[in-house]
Amino acid sequence: MSPAAEAAPGVPPSELADTVLARLTLLFPTAADRGRAASAAVYMKHVAPFLGIPTPQRRALSRTVLDGTGRPDEVDCAAVALRCWQLPEREYQYFAADYLRRHVPRCSSRFLPVVRHLVSTVPWWDTVDVLSAHVAGPLVAADPELKAVMDEWIEDDNLWIARTALLHQLRYRDATDTERLFGYCLRQADHPDFFIRKAIGWCLREYAKTDPRAVRGFVDGARDRLSPLSVREALKHL
Repeated sequence: MSPAAEAAPGVPPSELADTVLARLTLLFPTAADRGRAASAAVYMKHVAPFLGIPTPQRRALSRTVLDGTGRPDEVDCAAVALRCWQLPEREYQYFAADYLRRHVPRCSSRFLPVVRHLVSTVPWWDTVDVLSAHVAGPLVAADPELKAVMDEWIEDDNLWIARTALLHQLRYRDATDTERLFGYCLRQADHPDFFIRKAIGWCLREYAKTDPRAVRGFVDGARDRLSPLSVREALKHL
């Protein structure tokens, strides 16, 4: 089901990560629910095992884990995320994705290789979409030179890397680079996978909230290239 993972970056030493992971691996298992875990694994196509912690409870536990831990720097963020990704249960990866979403302003363009590893390791939409819109997106917005990296990612054989390129502008609104948005959609328009076709429709639908005329014009002009799924998703609210 899943493409092979990227070569893992080395996990940097971090006292903050030591504290966070010690608390996390002590506290999360206390809320495990085997029934919920089994249901979640089925729903997520068995991409990973689960502890079975409902999202509101997981986030409450996360606040307890992070209480008094202080603000991380880029090294701390990398260490927390990479170590969470080494743990089997999915809730640890959810914790890391939320942690990066909160602290991505503390990370530089040098953090993007870590994001690539996370996106391509145990990949599924539940983590990839958060990392795309809320981690990769802000990194590219902060350093326009990273647009060239997205130009490479959109052509990647790993569909989750390509999906990240499609979705990284999801929250850009008026700052959206429409040439790249529409260009990326065309470059992957013939992709056979559901998750790419869905992402094309989603990024277009989201931008339609900012410029509906531009999206409708693009879809009308590219209807012979786009899949019916992409068209349906793009025009859903128009």
